[in-house]
Amino acid sequence: MKPAELTAELNHPGSQRLLRHPGPARLAYTGPDGFPRVIPIGFLWDRERVFVCTAPTAPKVKALIARPNVALTIDTYEGAAKALLIRGTAQAEIVDGVAPEYIAASAKSMNDAELRAFEESVRGLYRQMARIAITPEWARFYDFGAGRFPAFLDKLTTGG
Repeated sequence: MKPAELTAELNHPGSQRLLRHPGPARLAYTGPDGFPRVIPIGFLWDRERVFVCTAPTAPKVKALIARPNVALTIDTYEGAAKALLIRGTAQAEIVDGVAPEYIAASAKSMNDAELRAFEESVRGLYRQMARIAITPEWARFYDFGAGRFPAFLDKLTTGG
């Protein structure tokens, strides 16, 4: 995908709403046995990359280091179905303590008191954390209510 097309997809207002959505994304990666895995995971968008965080010992960390190509889907069915699909490359980094992106991602779905309690709890739990940065290389935003859907469906519905 050309950089201008990627930017246009990621900057679409619908994409931007989904990138701020408090719900989880679904991260797809290849496991050590060569089979795909899809997991729900909290995320944070920083206008360039999507961050997900986990324990350094989580199986996905080792798998992503070995095979960094990933796919990510963020979707909602509030009203008409909307989905943002991203393909890219993941880079894992082990950081001391709790990654700030983990707290910021959690803040999207918690009020201040809940976030303070959550942060206190995770700071007592994690001595280190894996911070995984996903750099988008391809993206597509679909809004089924607005007629923005995959080309094959467009052809099917228009007879093209």
